[in-house]
Amino acid sequence: MLNNPTAQGTIAAVLANFLFSVLFLFGLILQPLSGTQVAAWRIIMMLISLVVLITLSKQWLAVCTYLKTLKTVQDWLLFILPTPILGAQIWLFMWGPVNGLGLDVTLGYFLYPLVMIVIGRVFYHETMSRLQWLATGCAALGIGYDVWLFGQISWATLFVCLGYPPYYLMRRKLAVPPITGLLSDLILLLPVVIFILLQSGGVTLVETAPKLWYLLPLLGVLSTAAMSLTMVASNKLPVSLFGTLCYLEPIFLFVFSITLLHQSVSEGGSVIMFGLIFVALMIMVIDSALGYWARRRENRLQGYGELQVATFPTTKRFKKRRVKSLLRVRRFRKLQKERQRPTAKIQR
Repeated sequence: MLNNPTAQGTIAAVLANFLFSVLFLFGLILQPLSGTQVAAWRIIMMLISLVVLITLSKQWLAVCTYLKTLKTVQDWLLFILPTPILGAQIWLFMWGPVNGLGLDVTLGYFLYPLVMIVIGRVFYHETMSRLQWLATGCAALGIGYDVWLFGQISWATLFVCLGYPPYYLMRRKLAVPPITGLLSDLILLLPVVIFILLQSGGVTLVETAPKLWYLLPLLGVLSTAAMSLTMVASNKLPVSLFGTLCYLEPIFLFVFSITLLHQSVSEGGSVIMFGLIFVALMIMVIDSALGYWARRRENRLQGYGELQVATFPTTKRFKKRRVKSLLRVRRFRKLQKERQRPTAKIQR
């Protein structure tokens, strides 16, 4: 079973989602650092770990190749604009659990996949199955019930579920590879987080608290492991199955918020709302599983490394890059044939 790529990818995806959920607790583990200071240190450690990961996987050429495709000022602006969104999301992810908003942040991650389905329908005219419509309706009913009951919904929940879609829409507009986008975001955020740490005394706290000397590197190690496992899973799993397993992260976050952060369900919303959203999430899992089995029967499984023609809009830049890649392959093959000719003559 472990020799099966699907089994390997599934194990990697489950572990990656679990490790990302463990990072949710580091705001408490790294006290006396505040939530903002933990977020700043996480960005620094993520950058170090990502540089190590890119070096070991030999991805620097791919990063530089993509950056050369950004020619105009508009391209660079669209490339840089999403960075503050990711920085704010990282801050809320680390700050929320320390300040009693763990369940509110978790609820945002529950709603995020459903919001992305609606975004795909509105902006990309993607078709929605009956189960997806049902899941979206259940989530909307749950949110509507809480708004009617309490008159509002947490700003942290709205920030998570409505903040990520613009980030991914802008990244998708330029067809930015995930590693390249994350690396650029962390580099651009580096001066800001260094300034925050110097002004708030985050560096001094690390010097005076010996436990942080090994916990902060552990934060980087876990980030590297989570990112590496995500890459392994995305390469080995079909897109539909990989997307289904991503729903595990909000479930882990919910369990950690209730058990380890000692929050009651009522702090994040009503039990009815959480129940309807959980039902919506289960419907999404069933829909993704049915889609996976249908593609498997028809032998239409696609890995993340392949071109997703059905779901990814082909841009002029992407077409040009494909043409250049094909020309390079043909040129390489011609050179290889030319080199092999003398050897073939000698053998004859």
